[in-house]
Amino acid sequence: MCTAATYRTKDFYFGRTLDYYFSYGEEIVVMPRRYRLRFRAAAAMESHYAMVGMAHMAEGQPLYYDAVNERGLGMAGLNFVGNAVYAKEEPGKKNVAQFEFIPWILGQCASVGEARLLLERTNLTDTAFSDNLPLAALHWMIADREGSIVVESVRDGLKVYDNPAGILANNPPFPEQLSRLANYMHLSAKIPRNLFSDRLSLEPHSLGLGAWGLPGDLSSQSRFVRAAFVKMNSVSGDSESESVSQFFHILGAVDQQRGCCEAQEGKYETTIYTCCCNADKGIYYYTTYENHQITAVDMYREELDGGTLAEYPLVYGQHILMQN
Repeated sequence: MCTAATYRTKDFYFGRTLDYYFSYGEEIVVMPRRYRLRFRAAAAMESHYAMVGMAHMAEGQPLYYDAVNERGLGMAGLNFVGNAVYAKEEPGKKNVAQFEFIPWILGQCASVGEARLLLERTNLTDTAFSDNLPLAALHWMIADREGSIVVESVRDGLKVYDNPAGILANNPPFPEQLSRLANYMHLSAKIPRNLFSDRLSLEPHSLGLGAWGLPGDLSSQSRFVRAAFVKMNSVSGDSESESVSQFFHILGAVDQQRGCCEAQEGKYETTIYTCCCNADKGIYYYTTYENHQITAVDMYREELDGGTLAEYPLVYGQHILMQN
């Protein structure tokens, strides 16, 4: 289970939580412009936009969970179990395997508008990376500082939806996620006034009652509503420190604690990592379940005109600042 979000102050920020009950050994991977991008059914890219993101390395190839490119376009894949359906290769289309989708888009698109045009010619195929890494059932959020879309490959084709909330969770399909926000349109960050009856003198007994009814469980739909409410009401300064801090607080609203969501007997989902990327500056910030100190990788400190990947294992151990 995962939640993705966008946030904009002076700069544009894009990130997500990855919630699962085990890790594939993911790491931060910077892909320079001349790293040869190979595709199963499409021509290789000898040059492309540089990108930074979280990936599992398999056979020397980064399988990205999320990333942003040097033009400020971000993309994240989230579980979409029970709804994702991929196609067979189709003549006349750009056939792209599901595991190639993020570098396919980010390697050649500078904006959501360019991604929309490319998606019109793209066919997401059911080609698995290997027998050991079968197909992942995913849908994707793609965003830049001007807007956001959701891409879902389902039984009746590839669907592209506008995402005015800039939030995505797992299930149900995105139009249902968005429409259910109407159930909570009465929520507010303000102190509520008495609408119950003008014949009763009712006073709020606590701050925060404007958000009474905001769902607090760990289901996909509840996480979507909660993240949307927190993001849409968030206030922060424009500095990098304030913006990054606020972004982590937004996604902190949907953090999963070990023991609260059992995925299998004795195995529990946790928020394995939370990331926040300054898409304008190419800085990838992250925390892990055991380490809430923010760690960062700056894409522009690498040789982006080269052809060799830069890989950074995640920092898992807790870092505590002792003040005495």
